[in-house]
Amino acid sequence: MDSLTQIVLGAAVGEAVLGKKVGNKALLYGAIGGTIPDLDVVFNFFTDTVTSIELHRGFSHSILFSVIAAPLIGWLVHKIERKKNLGWMPWSKLFFWCLITHPLLDAFTTWGTQLFWPFKIKLAFNSIFVIDPLYTLPFLVCCIMVLFYKRKSKRRRQINRFGLMYSTGYLLLTLILKFAAHQKIEKALKEQGIAYSAISTRPAPLNTILWNANIDTKDNYLITDYSFFDTQPIKFIKYPKRRESSSELFKFENVQRLIAISEGWYIIDKIDNKWYFNDLRFGLIPKKDGTSFFVFSYLLKEEGGRIEATEVPKTGRDAKFLIKTLWTRIKGNGN
Repeated sequence: MDSLTQIVLGAAVGEAVLGKKVGNKALLYGAIGGTIPDLDVVFNFFTDTVTSIELHRGFSHSILFSVIAAPLIGWLVHKIERKKNLGWMPWSKLFFWCLITHPLLDAFTTWGTQLFWPFKIKLAFNSIFVIDPLYTLPFLVCCIMVLFYKRKSKRRRQINRFGLMYSTGYLLLTLILKFAAHQKIEKALKEQGIAYSAISTRPAPLNTILWNANIDTKDNYLITDYSFFDTQPIKFIKYPKRRESSSELFKFENVQRLIAISEGWYIIDKIDNKWYFNDLRFGLIPKKDGTSFFVFSYLLKEEGGRIEATEVPKTGRDAKFLIKTLWTRIKGNGN
């Protein structure tokens, strides 16, 4: 999830663990603990594109990291907050829960998380977009309200508890909505006589009413969207896999690593004599001219007998146009 959401979750968890004993400092240290796992972005400055993608949401988002880091950070904060005379254990407990809830929340996104690192088991429920105002804003309001009550106030605990219950309930609701959207898309495929081997559904940006889906068929990927306000049949757009035309690239290690990262949802295109690897898991960005491009696309360039991958900048985006297009589609395909 985005940084603000993780800060809010960390603050609420910190308050739940130590708020009664240390007051607003529990929210402060909880917010810090909630952001620590995302410090893995520093690898972007020291490694190549493919390696940094592999490392993202890896060790720092694992149970192992939480177990190791919590007592170390807890001991450090105990030294800083010596006057509180709590000992290192309560602080360690605070940081453990803040560190572990961060990847648990990330597991609901499309990117997912490697909670069980070093085992190659990736959790990605694909039920919430990385930025979802309906999840974050009510939760944020609760955290702000908590600041205005004394640390031993019963009302303070009730508000914080409500924020945590709301956030948890919302996540569970996204799973139900995902299942419902998946069923609708699966039904449309059967009604249209389309044979497929796999379906991947995910929420569109900023909401859980509109859902996007990738469908794997023999020679093509089908991409579609579905809103709970739709009144017209679901339409599927075909994207040829072109595996044979790009087979010459499969021998390169970095291409195989990108294929593994994309979990097999990819298209390799040749445009203007240049190869591009498109990760289908995150969908498309529409443009005003009626065309679109994949959210994550990588330029593949052969150098010294190996392929170097560079992420293609997301240029050509118009935020106002994107929001308008999204809102129109959320309202249904009958409008």
